[in-house]
Amino acid sequence: MAKEVSKIADKISQVQTTLAVINGKWKLPILLSMYSGVSRFRDLQRNIPNITTRVLSKELKDLEASKLVLRIVHDTHPVSIEYKLTTYSFTLTPVVDEMIKWGKQHSKGNL
Repeated sequence: MAKEVSKIADKISQVQTTLAVINGKWKLPILLSMYSGVSRFRDLQRNIPNITTRVLSKELKDLEASKLVLRIVHDTHPVSIEYKLTTYSFTLTPVVDEMIKWGKQHSKGNL
């Protein structure tokens, strides 16, 4: 019994770790936009309805801290900034795909 409780506690801990990285209203929409090829700040902002400049900036910093996004500064005039998905970010693809699949089923009432 104690071993089973320990396994459940470990699973809960791992889910909480995952949620700490991708939790919130905006992180997954940002990643989805980037998976489709969008990489410039203004393009991301245009692509994600209702996200503010401040929130997008904060979320990109969080994604960068989680090693899911790289911020690349190009030495041009004016300075150009591009965001790039890391190889590590693609490990989330199966999770995101399953979330999309589940969301479709849930919205259709297929419980």
